[in-house]
Amino acid sequence: MFLNKKINAVSYGEVLFDVFGEEKKIGGAPLNLALRTASFGFPVAMISAVGDDEDGKIICDYIKENQLNNNAIITTPDYGTGVVQVRLNERGSATYEIKFPSAWDYIETNETTEDIVKNADVFFYGSLVCRNDISKNTLFSLLDSNPKMFKVFDVNLRKPHYNIEVLQQLMNKADFIKFNDEEILEIASVLGFQSDNLEENIQFISEKTNTKSICVTLGKHGSLLLWNGKIYQHGGYPVKVADTVGAGDSFLASLIAKLLSNKNPEDAMSFASAVGAIVASKAGANPDISESEIAQLHKKTLSD
Repeated sequence: MFLNKKINAVSYGEVLFDVFGEEKKIGGAPLNLALRTASFGFPVAMISAVGDDEDGKIICDYIKENQLNNNAIITTPDYGTGVVQVRLNERGSATYEIKFPSAWDYIETNETTEDIVKNADVFFYGSLVCRNDISKNTLFSLLDSNPKMFKVFDVNLRKPHYNIEVLQQLMNKADFIKFNDEEILEIASVLGFQSDNLEENIQFISEKTNTKSICVTLGKHGSLLLWNGKIYQHGGYPVKVADTVGAGDSFLASLIAKLLSNKNPEDAMSFASAVGAIVASKAGANPDISESEIAQLHKKTLSD
């Protein structure tokens, strides 16, 4: 499935509990990215912070059980482990109420964290973790500490936790940016570009931020990818949606793993689309999926 699994991945940002009514599930976009990448057999480290509480202990144990390096997850006595209230509409689409402050707003670096980043080949980061200066400043220091790693920026706009100045700084640091269609249109518009054409918006952001690789997800309509100067498109795989939580994270983790390992953008988009669709068809952000499920979905779609 992958030609090279000796790619060291690091994911930076929030780890938390998503609360669905009376049910709690471990999540956070950076953790979802890390878990899916590790599920393919890649070495992955998570950088974050939890509270000195039962939720924090559960998350750290879960991360270790799922073959992630948790040595760079610090415990903060002054702030509780992150919690997000998730509400699903009739189509399974989610809205989020994110508790502030939380432990992951106060991620600080140390020698262990710096050593992990210096050995990283790919570094995932998002925008939500920058809502507080402590975690934001740590992120920027780590991004500058290893010029050789492939930096993947997962745009994750959650009002009111972002501003255009920080978003532009984060985009300028990236080698690869992932948006959904609403996010790229909003950001490009604020930066002065007015067009409904997604390919034109991709080219604008690429030139504006000097980022050569960009992906835009289109929900059930698939995705667009700018890679090595060419735009690729995939129509996605139709599934019955249970909920959309984590589907985009699994898509991005799968896409990057394939792109960096196998170097084939069309194969990467097909694989990532299948993984994202399967995750959306199951409850929760990090369901177990198998290679056979991916192959069956691909085969079924081709025969329809």
